[in-house]
Amino acid sequence: MSQPAAAAPTQPSQGLLAPAWRGVAIALAILVALLWSYWPTLVRLFGDWQEDDNYSVGQLVPLAALYLLWHDRLLLRTCSLRPCWWGVVVVLLAQAVRGYGLLFLFGSAERYSLILTIAGLVLLICGWGVLRRVQWILLFLFLMAPLPGQIHNRISGPLQTLATAGAVFLLEMVGIPVARDGNVIVLHQATPIAVAEACSGLRMLTAFVVVGSVLAYLVNRPFWQKAVLTVSTIPVAIVCNLIRLVVTAMLFLSTDSATAERFFHDFAGWTMMPMAFAFLAAELWVLARLVVTDSDPSTPARQPG
Repeated sequence: MSQPAAAAPTQPSQGLLAPAWRGVAIALAILVALLWSYWPTLVRLFGDWQEDDNYSVGQLVPLAALYLLWHDRLLLRTCSLRPCWWGVVVVLLAQAVRGYGLLFLFGSAERYSLILTIAGLVLLICGWGVLRRVQWILLFLFLMAPLPGQIHNRISGPLQTLATAGAVFLLEMVGIPVARDGNVIVLHQATPIAVAEACSGLRMLTAFVVVGSVLAYLVNRPFWQKAVLTVSTIPVAIVCNLIRLVVTAMLFLSTDSATAERFFHDFAGWTMMPMAFAFLAAELWVLARLVVTDSDPSTPARQPG
């Protein structure tokens, strides 16, 4: 009997590598096309980050989003890639939003359409599983765009009034004679301090919301605690801004105005962030003790009803 011929050694199939390289090439081509299409929008957005201190933190949002993706890299590897053609519908919807912004000179619509386009491409290329995994990171990207003008005015004005009234109240609580004339605080009827729009705390509010959102995403807590932590960054920012205003007013009384203004714009801006972290850490400590789980296995489970 003849012996069966020995099987020839298998060579790595080049065809198996072709789909992977093809996918990478398609992804790079789409990325280049996206950057080319939205380049004017990105240039104007970068200009807003540099010119408006209230939204300068927006330039950190894309970097933070990339870090969050890297943080979830192991979970993303478990998601199966199943391209979905519904992504085309999302991309077309995003372009309709963009067209509305171009037609009516509404810059915010163009910026929001960029994020919707990214979401549509994720759905188109990767599928629903990956989109559900990164949906919160995509929502986080909306924080990189400045607020629309009307919303900005509706927030900035009340914040400015609240900062003035709150500072007057706290100064009176510590025994400093103070009067209020609109958004001007008058100390000892001789030293006026104007609470300008830049002192409203909007810059601190946008920065704290970004930092609080990243912290809430990273901590291992139930969803409701993450939501509470994120929303609480708003009162934390207001409280920190009031503390900064009160300390600045006291410095106006005890030192020269140049030192007080330097504290308000330089030193206080750096010290408020650690203070906000302390508030948020204390909040996490309290939230962890609101719900106590019974770890004793001998305790019988409570039956419903």
